[in-house]
Amino acid sequence: MKAEMEGEQKGMVIWVTGLSGAGKTMLCNALWGLLKIHKPELVILDGDAVRAAFGNDLGYREENRITQIKRLQGMAKILADQGLIVVVAALYAHPELLAWNRENLFDYFEVYLEVSLEALRLRDSKGLYAGAADGEIKNVVGVDIPWHAPIASDLIINTNHPKRPERLAEQVIAAIPRLRKVTEAA
Repeated sequence: MKAEMEGEQKGMVIWVTGLSGAGKTMLCNALWGLLKIHKPELVILDGDAVRAAFGNDLGYREENRITQIKRLQGMAKILADQGLIVVVAALYAHPELLAWNRENLFDYFEVYLEVSLEALRLRDSKGLYAGAADGEIKNVVGVDIPWHAPIASDLIINTNHPKRPERLAEQVIAAIPRLRKVTEAA
């Protein structure tokens, strides 16, 4: 469905990826806070929220994470095809899944929140990395599940020394002409 053919604004997908604790959800929420007033068609698909919406029916093994990303991809496509701006917070970043995004999601923009495991271990708010180190927690991406850092992201933001989420959101907005125009006009 091409909404632009009838003069309507096309949808788009902003895919935010990075390891657990990199700041994906905070960035997506900051984007929502800065853009929603100008772009009421903006929605967020947060991986944790979508997992909960499906009844937490998946585990955290690699194959479960692939299923989860495919759910996010399908939902993002359905919503973007209806003219919505979809901001996705997604942990797992296998190259084949990201390639699918580029081929199938209209007006796709990928943001990679790059951060070292050392920085994540220091600020481990969920105790995830400490639990993985102790052997209490299994299936942690970047520890016992391989992390595939994106190789073709449209924007890479290093979050080893995190800035305020609004500052990160401003970086994303500045990198996407369509969004930059809206905020400059306001």
